[in-house]
Amino acid sequence: MSLPLVIDASELATALDNPNLLIIDLSDRETYLQGHIPGAVYVDTARLMLGSGPVPNKLPTAAQLSQLFSGLGISNDTDVVVYDNQKGPWAGRMIWTLNLVGHERCSYLDGQLKAWTDAGYALETTENLPTAAPFSASIDERYLADIPFLTQKIDLQQQVIWDARSPEEYSGEKIVNAQKGGHIPGAKLYEWTNVHRSAEDTRLRPADELRTELAAAGITTDKEVITHCQTHRRSGLTYLVAKHLGFNKIRCYDGSWFEWGNQADTPVEK
Repeated sequence: MSLPLVIDASELATALDNPNLLIIDLSDRETYLQGHIPGAVYVDTARLMLGSGPVPNKLPTAAQLSQLFSGLGISNDTDVVVYDNQKGPWAGRMIWTLNLVGHERCSYLDGQLKAWTDAGYALETTENLPTAAPFSASIDERYLADIPFLTQKIDLQQQVIWDARSPEEYSGEKIVNAQKGGHIPGAKLYEWTNVHRSAEDTRLRPADELRTELAAAGITTDKEVITHCQTHRRSGLTYLVAKHLGFNKIRCYDGSWFEWGNQADTPVEK
């Protein structure tokens, strides 16, 4: 069985008897225990971040990822489906994390848990524990961008920086956990929540609409995308959306503005 990158509740429901299916719930633990999709396992979102050092939101080490994915029992044949309770950013970041260690059999539940219950499907409260299996993570640097890449190598004719933050953060009017505000020179703004149908309906908007709006913002499918936000949470979703829309090359700046805005020598536009 091969699942699409973005699936709806009915597609997931028909796949529940797939022996290779692994559903990952990235909600907070309390929400998971109150009710989750049958068979889903809980993963603490803290495990998607390094968790230490001056930029704790960066990608975990290969050893940390090996431990995480070994504990989840992921193999080449595992079909992973992810969702969260924050409108999709953690689910997107999990897919990015899996992709950069070479696992492409990943799917995003469109509309998250609400879409599942709105479709009339049941939840369960039993805590599910995965069966561990060996996993050796090797990080593909083609999915990553860092300060040297952004300051020395980026070609704005071939690449585009997608800033997924709010307009107030982009302009520098609002500064969050940083010494300075603004945006990376040349970055294009398209706020992450614009990809949703509405504040209440977090299913993705039609692909053609999103491509048109992104193109108007200067983010086009002929370019490689480098996406970021404040801590690479919100840009987890924009990574997923770019991939869904057919962007062939996508990198994430996992340090994001938390790193860039706290460096004395990084250039800033407002």
